[in-house]
Amino acid sequence: MEVLWAPWRMTYNDRKAATDQGPCIFCAATRGDPRERLLLGATSTSVVMLNRYPYTNGHLMVAPRRHTASLVDLPAAEYVELGETLRRAQAAIAGAWRPEGFNIGLNLGACAGAGIADHLHWHVVPRWTGDVNFMPMLAEVHVMPQHLLDTYDRLRPAFGWLDAPHD
Repeated sequence: MEVLWAPWRMTYNDRKAATDQGPCIFCAATRGDPRERLLLGATSTSVVMLNRYPYTNGHLMVAPRRHTASLVDLPAAEYVELGETLRRAQAAIAGAWRPEGFNIGLNLGACAGAGIADHLHWHVVPRWTGDVNFMPMLAEVHVMPQHLLDTYDRLRPAFGWLDAPHD
């Protein structure tokens, strides 16, 4: 039998098991090295970053800079800007990678599947025919064809429009 090593998944498993998950990744996204944080860019009210535990290459997240778990509590102007950021993020991935489709979604609350339930965020997942194979079903393993930082380096130029000043 072949062994597929994915040691970076333990960071995810350990984080899920910990009760203190540390600072919010979305609130901390604009501090420090953007590449290390996987920050593709930010506006005055939103951040766009790669998912550290992606379903497919290019899986990113769009979140408000405001720390909130409530979609209905967002001021209307912030919601409109988030919608525009989400729309433009999808267009940037489409232009850079030419996926055949997308999954775009928002999970509100832990029971709805939110991995970070206290800060709402949208997932933008580019999809290609055949990008999901038997590995997740049989071995609970996702095979990623590209390293996460290579994905960041490839996508970052497509998000130059997000170069608003940030912390």
